[in-house]
Amino acid sequence: MIKKGIILLSLFSVAAIFVILRGLGQEEILALRAQIEQTGFWAPIIYILIYTFATALVLPSTMLNVTGGALFGVFWGIIWTTIAAVGSAILTFWVTRHWLKDWSLKKSRNSWQDLDAEIRGGGFFYLLAIRLFPVIPYGIVNYSAGLTSVSFRDYLISTSLGTVPGLLPFVMLGASGIETVSTGQVWPVLLPLCLISLLIAGTTWYQRRRK
Repeated sequence: MIKKGIILLSLFSVAAIFVILRGLGQEEILALRAQIEQTGFWAPIIYILIYTFATALVLPSTMLNVTGGALFGVFWGIIWTTIAAVGSAILTFWVTRHWLKDWSLKKSRNSWQDLDAEIRGGGFFYLLAIRLFPVIPYGIVNYSAGLTSVSFRDYLISTSLGTVPGLLPFVMLGASGIETVSTGQVWPVLLPLCLISLLIAGTTWYQRRRK
């Protein structure tokens, strides 16, 4: 039930971006991008701060990933989004591990013991698969990992390797959405949608195989 709600919320976020882009129109979108280029380094800094804050509040990052592609394009979009995602992952993991772990374990020891055992059983590849699963809110993974006994090394490597492939299709979707709105052609969004489908299918297969 929770997974279905997350999927629906993610789909709604993607649809909302396209509705906003469609409402702006081609001239407004080009003007917005021009303004972003004029702001220099302030635009990515603001974007990274918003992304980090939203992820810390466990808000779905799907909409932000698509927005990064729409505002900055594929190349800079994936760079700024990756910096924001990995930075937020390190920050929330550190805060949870050092400040919240003991308190959380006292409140719900049995639940977190089960989660800890599951992550230890899957190890590095389990964390990597979670990062690649695009419908799980990024912040939930960050906080959950901080409450377990997973090493920071495994957490950082799996996060670094899994973040770019997990974010890239959504950043591409945002960038191609600009082209779709501008030209009216649907084919630019087909590749990122296919990549998203492959990520969902692959990670779902891995989880079922482990079970």
